[in-house]
Amino acid sequence: MDRAAVEEGLRRLCAAGDLQLAAARTIEAYGPEVLGFLAAKLRDEDAAGEAFARAAESLWKGLPGSRFAATLRTWFYTLARNAAAHLKRDQRRRREDPLDASAEIVARVRSRTLAHLRTEVKDRFAEVRASLDPDDQALLILRVDRGLDWNQVARVMADDGDDAALARTAARLRKRFQLLKDELRRRALAAGLVGESD
Repeated sequence: MDRAAVEEGLRRLCAAGDLQLAAARTIEAYGPEVLGFLAAKLRDEDAAGEAFARAAESLWKGLPGSRFAATLRTWFYTLARNAAAHLKRDQRRRREDPLDASAEIVARVRSRTLAHLRTEVKDRFAEVRASLDPDDQALLILRVDRGLDWNQVARVMADDGDDAALARTAARLRKRFQLLKDELRRRALAAGLVGESD
């Protein structure tokens, strides 16, 4: 997927005022990876689906007022992170239906993506990742699995507003990532997932 071309097309739709189509295409383009992020972060298929639905709804509702401070991909990840945090705080996990216009897209992305995420190797690595702090898990997913650059990771992981604060957060996350890689290797060795020479 040429993400730059996708982003350009989405912004053109927004500029033309076709916000419903822009939201639908954002969810279709980035939904599978955002749902994968939520499934790994929450380690509960139902909770991941609920958080995804909430993030998609937030995207639909928030797009008209978006300032486009980040890419739509990064913004969708941020909405997903926020939805997961709210869901964790919501002990009752009450279900809210997404907007009628997005329900079909959300259901289609959920059904395609969650089945793909279930494999034995991924389950073993998921166990190693599950032993990490949730923020460290999110850092791995965003940087390694999704390939976000450090400023995008910083924007998703923290709600720092100005460029200087964002740069400091990105630098802090780079250092944390290096320590995390060492720790992850140690845990993978202990679990027998990699050898000493790997």
